Amino acid sequence: MRLIFMGTPDFALTALTALATAGHDIAAVYVQPPRRAGRGRAVRPSPVHAWAEAQGVPVRTPASFSEPGTVAEFAALEADAAVVAAYGLILPEAILDAPVHGCLNIHASLLPRWRGAAPIQRAIQAGDAETGVTIMQMDSGLDTGPILLQRQVPIAAAATGGSLHDELAALGAAAIVEALDWLDGADTAELRPRLQPRAGATYARKIGKAEARIDWSRPAKQIERTVRAFDPAPGAFFESGFESGGRRIRVLGAELAEGTGEPGTVLDDSLTVACGEGALRPTQVQRQGKAPMATADLLRGFAIPAGTVLP
Repeated sequence: MRLIFMGTPDFALTALTALATAGHDIAAVYVQPPRRAGRGRAVRPSPVHAWAEAQGVPVRTPASFSEPGTVAEFAALEADAAVVAAYGLILPEAILDAPVHGCLNIHASLLPRWRGAAPIQRAIQAGDAETGVTIMQMDSGLDTGPILLQRQVPIAAAATGGSLHDELAALGAAAIVEALDWLDGADTAELRPRLQPRAGATYARKIGKAEARIDWSRPAKQIERTVRAFDPAPGAFFESGFESGGRRIRVLGAELAEGTGEPGTVLDDSLTVACGEGALRPTQVQRQGKAPMATADLLRGFAIPAGTVLP
């Protein structure tokens, strides 16, 4: 099929490469405009942008679709379908209706649960037993369109935002290839668009910077899930707080522990911290400007004694 691909990060790249491998004609790739990143603040293309340029696929980077010329340029590609994965821009009706089969979205949840920007992290935070991917026919709502197919996976007890991202990216890539086979006439009778149920809808709001700071007043189970959900980004952290200026310490791994006390109180010499319910012990941490390390290694050179109250 002749496709337009619309996506920006690694999650989208997994689907794009699968579509190209399956033999689809990628007429153009739409990505968000390159942003400055790194210490030098150099402009860096996104993973999808870099791949498309390397393959000689036309790349377009509109900041929005509010200009008639941008919409006309999109329609002029005369695509059979547009595939959208973690693109990050709102698509108006004129864009949604331009391809023959409309726009298909790869969403990293079992819709209608976790509509919105951060479905992978929110599923882990909530303690969901399973998640998956949904291939959806896009409409003007926020992840509200008819479902073409869904594929489920259990969420492992040790799953992180990063590990689940990679698992769902691969699952979504296989699912969109399957969905396009159906649209192209393959005999897959199970794939019939169905409206999303009204019951069970939840919203996966975008992760704010303030959320990454650990709130010790919350139950230890919730904090442990947040640590995993925010690994590798944005990364949960706390501040030691007892010396001038404090030190920000990222928590890359943590385990539930025994103990009670005022939330934020360090209970022992292993950095067990009292929470609103129960206690949590970081197992892998990272100081600013340093490499990740085991908590025991941190404490040998950066003592956080029992009785310290973390802010």
